[in-house]
Amino acid sequence: MEAMRANTIDVVGRMKEIAQVMKTPDDVLQSHGVNPENIEDMLDELQEHVESIDMANDLHSIGGLDPLLGYLKNSHAGIRAKAAEVVSTVVQNNPKSQQLVMESNGLEPLLTNFRSDPSTTARTKALGAISSLIRNNQSGLAAFRLGNGHAALKDALGSDDARLQRKALHLTQYLLNNKADRNVAAEIGLPNQLIHLASSDDSGVREAALGGLLELARDKTPAASNALPDQDKLKDVLKSRIEGISAMDADDLQAAREERQLVDSLWKECYGEPSSLREKGLVVLPGEDGPQQPPPDVAGKMFEPPLRAWAAPRPAPAEDSDSGSGKKDPPLLLGP
Repeated sequence: MEAMRANTIDVVGRMKEIAQVMKTPDDVLQSHGVNPENIEDMLDELQEHVESIDMANDLHSIGGLDPLLGYLKNSHAGIRAKAAEVVSTVVQNNPKSQQLVMESNGLEPLLTNFRSDPSTTARTKALGAISSLIRNNQSGLAAFRLGNGHAALKDALGSDDARLQRKALHLTQYLLNNKADRNVAAEIGLPNQLIHLASSDDSGVREAALGGLLELARDKTPAASNALPDQDKLKDVLKSRIEGISAMDADDLQAAREERQLVDSLWKECYGEPSSLREKGLVVLPGEDGPQQPPPDVAGKMFEPPLRAWAAPRPAPAEDSDSGSGKKDPPLLLGP
């Protein structure tokens, strides 16, 4: 017990040191030999600490939340991206920290980076943080709407980066569970974008787009009668996906399980009958369980609870990270 208490004290102490560095002006850090890569490594370490909900909530009380949010405006893209990633960890499935970030006006720089950051990685990380911040958070969702977040999502869906598209689609599908957001989506033309992306070369983009279309198709209220306005285009896309799935070999069919079920469910929802995939025995392959009701929640991949244990291993940095190199030893922090 004493050892555990001492370890916790050490973590809090280290977080206070990191908070002090984040508060230190860039020119002072540079004079001490601290470079942007050192800061990114330090933020990696901070992210490990705040995987614990208790430590995430302590970040504000030790004075670390506001300087972390300040890093979202840093001149280095890698620091902006890493800061957004830490914010995402702090707020995910954590109502208290969600509220603290909202009170510190943390959504505004995240939306700014999501809309217009020249670094695609920083845009994608900002979107991930936004998704975690507004999930099951009514004040965050309201601020997202007021900040014209739907238009930013539409712009992201039109990008040529599959990672950014996938994250934007996952958030779009989550928002489509809400009537008000469905109405906004219809007004700005998101359904037609989803139809277009359902034929993407990227399987993850296709699945997420099909999931969003299925969410719209399930809305049978009178106000939703025009939720999917281009039915001819949708039918052509679904026929094309049925042909593509039918031509897959066994391995590809296994990998396309979610897409198979989504295409069949969407066809049945729109046209009142099973798709030809069911007739061909391609919705449920031999040895597979039947599709769950409702069909797979593609957006759920993004919002699964994180491993918040203090000692949880961290994933390796993405190959396209702006930081360029692997994780280094933590930088030497400033003395008193």
